[in-house]
Amino acid sequence: MTAFGRAPIRPRATRASLRRAASYFFLVVGLLALGYTAYVVVDAHAYQAYEQSKFEAASPSDAPRLLVEGGVIGEIEVARLHLKAIVVQGDSHTLLRRAVGHIPETALPGATGNVVLAGHRDTFFRPLRNIRLGDTITLKTPEGAFQYLVESTEVVPATDTQVLNSSSGRILTLLTCFPFDYLGPAPSRFVVRARQLVAPSPDSPPAHY
Repeated sequence: MTAFGRAPIRPRATRASLRRAASYFFLVVGLLALGYTAYVVVDAHAYQAYEQSKFEAASPSDAPRLLVEGGVIGEIEVARLHLKAIVVQGDSHTLLRRAVGHIPETALPGATGNVVLAGHRDTFFRPLRNIRLGDTITLKTPEGAFQYLVESTEVVPATDTQVLNSSSGRILTLLTCFPFDYLGPAPSRFVVRARQLVAPSPDSPPAHY
């Protein structure tokens, strides 16, 4: 109490000012987060639309392609899940924000070995939570279209690298974070395994898209 019997008002005013400042701060942070999220979504859609139009308009070539980081390999489609996305070489955060990534050092679509593709669980690979055994996955490339039949799914620790191991067959492995609704860096990986149905004949002409 003061000499006049009144409670000081300065601490109360200071607390109110701090509350207002904190409110403005969190409001600005929230708006920036929403703005960044919107930018990421719009950027990914624009990239997919642009690269898809280029891919569909490209003419098949007999000349071997030189794979570079970020270069378009083709397109993945799971018709039943309405999953369709451009596949690029590499698995950096920047690339996976815009497309499905082909893990370097793994086989290419249609080749003998283990083709490993990675995608974010909250964007391109989110439909994989509804994948079923027997679903067909199609990989389209300038060299042709390759179909794979889903044989298994499993959840493994994020540190498990055995899913990248090569194979004597023609295998496709899809990787995404798990659980699908987990907030933050997920502790596990959801793995889809599929086997190529039919190897195209060497004399078959490249497919047009």
